Amino acid sequence: MSTGRDGWRLAVGTLTTIPVQPPSVVDRAVAGRAMLLAPLAALPLALIPLLAHTAIRWLGMPPLLAAALTVAALALANRGLHVDGLADTADGLAASYDRDRALEVMRRGDVGPAGVATVVLVLLIQVVALADLLQLPSWDRPLLAALAVAASRHTLAWVCGRAFPAARPEGLGAAVAGSVPSGAAAATGLALAAVGALAISILAPNDTPWSSVGWYAAPVTIAVAVVAALAVALRARSRLGGVTGDVLGAGVEISLAAALTVAVCLG
Repeated sequence: MSTGRDGWRLAVGTLTTIPVQPPSVVDRAVAGRAMLLAPLAALPLALIPLLAHTAIRWLGMPPLLAAALTVAALALANRGLHVDGLADTADGLAASYDRDRALEVMRRGDVGPAGVATVVLVLLIQVVALADLLQLPSWDRPLLAALAVAASRHTLAWVCGRAFPAARPEGLGAAVAGSVPSGAAAATGLALAAVGALAISILAPNDTPWSSVGWYAAPVTIAVAVVAALAVALRARSRLGGVTGDVLGAGVEISLAAALTVAVCLG
């Protein structure tokens, strides 16, 4: 029971700005549970695209403005943690093929040209894709946008699998690397896909006006998010010897962009 409670506290405290009591202990079991609970802990963030869709429908807000505000809110809701990780990872991988040099660049925290360009491009993709998903009157595409947010956090369980060691002995990456069994990550992903497919089928059936996606869009969106994050983790393992907290954040942002992109294409 204490492991589950501490895992929940660690997930909420790390992935959101919601005040929560710190976990009484942080070990590998607690870290693994926190990564598995990441989509549930980030549920308030997944509701932001639905609120933006409501603003478009009832307040007449332009879709592009609503999408930009959504992306800004998602970044602020986790203190910019993932965006910072994306910038640092891009700078580290662009700095040098020498592992120690790349990790040192990532540790410094200042943002270079590669980091700026990567953040701008990834956030631009997110905004443009969201604007398309939020503009139609039906709820199926906004539901996919919400699912993409949850799926991007679910990728943490995969990147924290035993195939990806920590790149350095300290930091967030060292605390969570290798803490999640692949079977548990897969089971969580299947549960998330089932919930998403059911929500689309019930709340936005395919025979209603303006509806454009089917239940299958949920598992496809989640699968694309996972593949994108794993690609980032594999690159980090090849170049850095493993993952860091920055790599985890980069995986979240890139997987969100990928999931939103495929959601647009499915629609």
